[in-house]
Amino acid sequence: MSMPAPTLLQTALTDPQSVRSCSPAQWDLLVRQARRANLLGRLGSTLQETGLMAAVPGAPRQHLVAAGVICRRQSISVRWEVQCIRQALARCGTPIVLLKGAAYEMAGLPPARGRLFSDVDILVPRALLDAVESALMLDGWQASDHDAYDQHYYRAWMHEIPPLRHVRRDTTIDVHHNILPAIARVRVDAQALIDAAVPVPGWDGVRVLQPVDMLLHSATHLFHEGEFANGLRDLFDIDALLRHFGTDARFWDDLVPRAATLGLGRSLYYALHTSTQVLGTPVPPRVLASAQAWRPVRPVAALMSWCWRHALQPAHASAETAAVRSARAALYLRSHWLRMPFPLMVWHLGRKAWLRTRKNEEAAMAPQAAEKRAP
Repeated sequence: MSMPAPTLLQTALTDPQSVRSCSPAQWDLLVRQARRANLLGRLGSTLQETGLMAAVPGAPRQHLVAAGVICRRQSISVRWEVQCIRQALARCGTPIVLLKGAAYEMAGLPPARGRLFSDVDILVPRALLDAVESALMLDGWQASDHDAYDQHYYRAWMHEIPPLRHVRRDTTIDVHHNILPAIARVRVDAQALIDAAVPVPGWDGVRVLQPVDMLLHSATHLFHEGEFANGLRDLFDIDALLRHFGTDARFWDDLVPRAATLGLGRSLYYALHTSTQVLGTPVPPRVLASAQAWRPVRPVAALMSWCWRHALQPAHASAETAAVRSARAALYLRSHWLRMPFPLMVWHLGRKAWLRTRKNEEAAMAPQAAEKRAP
């Protein structure tokens, strides 16, 4: 099976010197791909760090500089938001374990450079979930607008409660009690993640996952998901974490055993295989060989490699092909198969399809209804 050629964006981020030969039309496309992949800030940060910003023509440079300003503003906002969350949960008696973008930012890790994200994700013990939600609501966060089915979907089946939005700051927090759904085929001991979390210096009561757990969570988040608007960004996060933590030999020594303990070996295999194949991430051969224990049978492994390589493309028309659409559709179904039992999956996806059809019909009828009401 043929694999897609690297896009302009992938080439620019893995080989920044390549931008020197970009034509005006290629710069236009590169900026568009980066914006749609939520990687414009990272592209600007990469070019700045490699001393190439001066080689960027004026118009695209303005976009990169603006993205940098937004990222720096977000860095300030995230710190304020974490402080507010810490104050709101001070009486709950639980440390706040930050996940994903907020964790990268607060811990000063490489994936935070130029990374934009829309909410703060935290992990708390399941036993304290009600107390945490109540404390946040008392401090101004309110439940999102979800119907009874969605509320049940989140609270009975998923690994988080419905997102909470602050009434004054309009910020969003996702409160997790695990990193995979409660009814998923893979069960993770969330308390083991919380117990091993490490403090953020200077932020009493705020923690992030330890290095191997942070990498495994990033891998699990991407390779169990079925939505890929930020898929390429998340793959670059994995690449950055591996390069950063990989300077410590203990990280490689602990990675595979920890994946085995948590039951996340298949996610680790896909993360290492895809990152090395697509981004050239340096991984010790012994670690790659150990991760092969979780590789599926050869035909399935080849099919999955084809799917990941096609699905993890910028969400831009220039990268949209029939193969990309097919790969994303297959992985979307796979994500639900991993997330819930088959009968429930059929019911859930059927309901979503029905609601989508009804919404489209209502949207199509709206102009006709407005025309009838017009004088």
